[in-house]
Amino acid sequence: MGYVPPKPKLTSLEARLMKVRRILKSKKPEFIRMDAWRYKRLGDKWRKPRGLDNKIRLEIKGYPAKVKVGYRAPKIVRGMHPSGFKEVIVHNVNELAGLDPRRHAIRIAASVSLKKRLEIVKEAWRLGFKVLNPGKRVLKILEGEKS
Repeated sequence: MGYVPPKPKLTSLEARLMKVRRILKSKKPEFIRMDAWRYKRLGDKWRKPRGLDNKIRLEIKGYPAKVKVGYRAPKIVRGMHPSGFKEVIVHNVNELAGLDPRRHAIRIAASVSLKKRLEIVKEAWRLGFKVLNPGKRVLKILEGEKS
């Protein structure tokens, strides 16, 4: 195919903070629910510890880390896709208007059918957007049209 996904246009501050975010994320512990390692029925999903003697709440040495505000990413790059684009959920072709291909990446909503998804991907690529989830079937159809 002839499509080459674009690179994001980041300021020097944003580029630096994306690197900082990646470093912070590598140092961030896995936050797990109390006793998730003990009982299979408890998932790993974080739940706030509320018990009087809860060792995670008391931050006892040897227990998993507690979620705190200091683990957050820098505000400017918070919520950005790892590629450096701001993610925008798109439901139809009209929503592509008013977006900047150098700043935004397109994520097609889960409820969009194959027919509309195909239209959105074609239009997004024509306008120069990065599509984060075009779908295997869409790529196969577009490949078939090219050859």
